[in-house]
Amino acid sequence: MAYPTVSGLYGLVPVKMVDGSPYTGAQRAYKIESGSATAIFNGDFVAIGTGGLVDRVAAGDSMAYAGVFVGCSYTDPVFGLTFRNSYPGGVTADDITAFVVDGDNVLYKVAVTDSSGEVGSVAQSEIGNNVGLDDQSPVGNTTTGRSYVAADEDSTADTATLPLRIVQGVEETKNGSGEFTEVLVKFNAGHQLSNTTGAGDA
Repeated sequence: MAYPTVSGLYGLVPVKMVDGSPYTGAQRAYKIESGSATAIFNGDFVAIGTGGLVDRVAAGDSMAYAGVFVGCSYTDPVFGLTFRNSYPGGVTADDITAFVVDGDNVLYKVAVTDSSGEVGSVAQSEIGNNVGLDDQSPVGNTTTGRSYVAADEDSTADTATLPLRIVQGVEETKNGSGEFTEVLVKFNAGHQLSNTTGAGDA
């Protein structure tokens, strides 16, 4: 039986806990600055700035982050209290709230990307290694609100500063070579709620 294929990138999706127990939807409310111009897509990393407000973090091999953005709410002058799965940028409101999965024991599913920005893969031998993230252009889908962040197949290593640890491959979407096009990852280096400097100093 043929396995399903990964048709595109979709950011980081919380799926379960490190110990194998179900992810129950836990998240924390943070604030976004009124008028913040940077769009944040569902599945993007966000970081806490010096003002205690969160913003999108550009993906890479070394980054400071508070967690994964999964939606927001704010009061729209026409429609009232509005909930969205992405933040479009440029919203003027005093109550813009970001919903962030920030637990350090959550496993996230993420697609793997190659050097051309297409769906790539990692071998079984990469399980247990660390990995960086890739940003694409555009960084997300404005129709679905999903992020295009993906795990960078060229960055897997035992380097301590890489932001994620590959814990498991997704068996259902192995490619024809038996490599994983999706992996489960957990926070590694850069998690602002676990470092010793304080989030606003990261």
